[in-house]
Amino acid sequence: MRPFRFAIISDPHIALPHTIRQIPNRFHLVEVSIPVFEAILADLAEADLDFLLLPGDLTQHGERENHEWLVNRLRQLPFPVYVVPGNHDVLTRAGGDAQRPVGAPCPLSLKEFPHLYRDFGYDGSDLPYYRQEILPGLHLIGLNSIAFDQEGNQIPYGYLTAPQRHWLEGNLRDCADQWVMVMIHHNVLEHLPGQSRHPLGQRYILRNRKALLKHLQSSPVALLLTGHLHVQDVVQREGLWEVTTGSLVSYPHPYRILTATPTATGQLEIQIETHRILSVADWPDLQAASLDWMRDRAFGFMVRLLTCPPFSLSLAEAEQYAPHLQDFWARISAGDGDLTYPQLPSPLQEQLRTFGAVDDAGNYCAIDNATTLMLSHGRR
Repeated sequence: MRPFRFAIISDPHIALPHTIRQIPNRFHLVEVSIPVFEAILADLAEADLDFLLLPGDLTQHGERENHEWLVNRLRQLPFPVYVVPGNHDVLTRAGGDAQRPVGAPCPLSLKEFPHLYRDFGYDGSDLPYYRQEILPGLHLIGLNSIAFDQEGNQIPYGYLTAPQRHWLEGNLRDCADQWVMVMIHHNVLEHLPGQSRHPLGQRYILRNRKALLKHLQSSPVALLLTGHLHVQDVVQREGLWEVTTGSLVSYPHPYRILTATPTATGQLEIQIETHRILSVADWPDLQAASLDWMRDRAFGFMVRLLTCPPFSLSLAEAEQYAPHLQDFWARISAGDGDLTYPQLPSPLQEQLRTFGAVDDAGNYCAIDNATTLMLSHGRR
C-alpha cells in the first residue's frame, strides 16, 4: 500500500440561513456552518488529499434543501468524499419532522439517504451502510448508528440493527487481509468517564457497542472514526483506536488531516494534525465569539452534570460551583484539556480532572489534537 492522506470534517450541521431555527440557548452555532465549511474546503484544496470523511450530522435538522445543498457542494470537490448519517440527518424512518413549518419540504427518510448520497460511499441500494475499497488495499466501512422504534421515531442513542451486524460480520471476513477503517456517527469507545452509563453521556455512544466490539476483536479494523460528541478526543482500548472529531459549528471549529505511511515492519503509521478556523465573514474572531457563546450556555448544563454521578452533588452545591466551570465543556471540546480548578474542593477537583486529557494512571497525556498512531494487522 502507498502512503495516503485524508481529512475529517465532523458534524457540519449545514443550515442555509432561512432554515435556521431560533431556539433559546441553542448550543450549535449554525449561523457559521456554511462559511466555516467553505473556509475548511479552501484549506483542503491545498492539502493534497486522497479523500475526505464526514462522520454524520451533515445537516442541522435533516432539512431536504440543506442535504441537497451539501450534495451539490461535495460534487464540486477534486477528491472523493464519504459520509454516514447522524441523528440530525434522518429524524424519522419515513421522513418528517413535527417542528417543520406548514408547507415546508419533508425531511429525508432513511431509505432516501443512501440514494441522495450515492456518490459518497453508497452503492445505489437502499442499505444505509456500505463497504468501499477506497484505495488499493484500503477499505472503508461506513455504518449507520441511527435506529428507530416500532412507530418509526428515532431512538435517542446509537444502535446497530441485527441485519447490519450480520452484514458487517461477512464484510469483515471478506477483507481480512486488507487495511480497514470504520466510520460511524456515535462513539463506540468511551471518551468521557463512564460515558456509556452516564445519563448525559449515553445518547452519544452506541447502546450495543459490546456487540460491535465483539465483531471487531479478530477483525482487521484498528481505527474507528466517529463524531456526535462535538469534542476532540483520541482513545485506545485493547489495540483499537477511536478518533472522534469536534463539530464544525461548535468551539473550537476544528478539522483533522491524517497522513498514513506504511512501515517496513508491516504497520501503518497514522499522523494526526488538527486545524481550527479562526475567522469567517461577520465573525472576525470566531474563536473568541464561539467560546463566549458556549460559556453563556454552560450554567444549566454544568448543574445537570454536577448533580449526576460520579459527582452527585446537591442542587445547591451544583449551583454554587457551576459559575466556576463555565469553560469546562469548552476545554473538553478543544481536546488536550488539563482540567484543574484550584478554587474548588479537592475531591471535586480530582473528579473533574478525570474528564480531561489524562491516561489510566492519571498522568496528563496530550494526544487529542496531534499524535502518531501505529496500527497493526492482527492486533489482538
